[in-house]
Amino acid sequence: MSSSTAITNIATLVTNDPSLGDSSPLGLVRDAAVVIDGDRVVWTGASSKAPATDNRVDAGGRAVLPGFVDSHSHLVFAGDRTEEFNARMSGRGYTAGGIRTTVAATRAASDEELERTLTRYLAEALRQGTTTMETKSGYGLTVADEARALRLAAAHTDEVTYLGAHIVAPDLADDPAAYVALVTGEMLDACAPHARWIDVFCEQGAFDGDQARAILTAGRAKGLHPRIHANQLSHGPGVQLAVELDAASADHCTHLTDADVDALAHSRTVATLLPGAEFSTRAEWPDARRLLDAGVTVALSTDCNPGSSFTSSVPFCIALAVRDMSMTPDEAVWSATAGGAAALRRTDVGRLTPGAYADLTLLDAPSHVHLAYRPGVPLVSGVWRRGVRVV
Repeated sequence: MSSSTAITNIATLVTNDPSLGDSSPLGLVRDAAVVIDGDRVVWTGASSKAPATDNRVDAGGRAVLPGFVDSHSHLVFAGDRTEEFNARMSGRGYTAGGIRTTVAATRAASDEELERTLTRYLAEALRQGTTTMETKSGYGLTVADEARALRLAAAHTDEVTYLGAHIVAPDLADDPAAYVALVTGEMLDACAPHARWIDVFCEQGAFDGDQARAILTAGRAKGLHPRIHANQLSHGPGVQLAVELDAASADHCTHLTDADVDALAHSRTVATLLPGAEFSTRAEWPDARRLLDAGVTVALSTDCNPGSSFTSSVPFCIALAVRDMSMTPDEAVWSATAGGAAALRRTDVGRLTPGAYADLTLLDAPSHVHLAYRPGVPLVSGVWRRGVRVV
């Protein structure tokens, strides 16, 4: 039998439901409480009106917000790319080519090594308030290696993405058409049972628009829903393709035309921004303000990967988005919670409303604004996942 717990004396509660709070998108409730029963939220409101429960936790006048929803990461890999990062910080530009280094290391690694890396970074993210995390394959690029990456990932997270189309496999570098046929054929057949999503890196040096369309369409026919790496390093067809195929998310979205922004604004496709990648590659920042002002739904994610964004910290990405991408603290927190949930087409996470999963983050601060106001400070002092305090 489940027991109920009231977390009371919350200075600022982010619900992401305007009807529960101050009518803002964050649905802020001051001097608040939230009640958990089993793995779900059953009540939120003023602390003085909290119903009787089996247990009580005093938040001590601190802020509570939904657990972060990180909708874009690459955690099944081996090796690291310290030397590449060092060279980049010394003046060398970033290209998609470095992925091959990780592919070689990942293919050579045992299942145990890959699983140890995966669980290490999932735990690292959880300590920083991330309670829902998507992760992708994409560092195997053979039928067996892609399938095992997804099998390992599916044992540890609900949100698993098949990214056989990360780059053309080095083995078939001279025959991209043969690799696309593999990704949409035998590899897809082996991977689809382990995944919910299909993704493709639509970029110069990776896959063009026609290849990306063929890959995502094949995945959709197998029951996988599309998402896409789009318009990161240069302008390309990725965003328009995402909207055409009703992709849940177009990720990166750095180089956009007015037509791209308009297409996103009139679609269900979320623009997922990944400021850790721009930070780690010294690339141009995405213009979040332009997207938000046009009415585009924006998510914030870490893009945690060993090459271009080796951070699992959503708070760090929130601070970057506020400082360098013209987002307000409220917008950045919404995008890292409810926005991430929208990018995964989820309504049971990213909010603290009755019926949602009891995924909560307690900050050692009176307000969510401190996530941007105090960058780099470990403010997360408690995390509940599915109603269980795990941090």
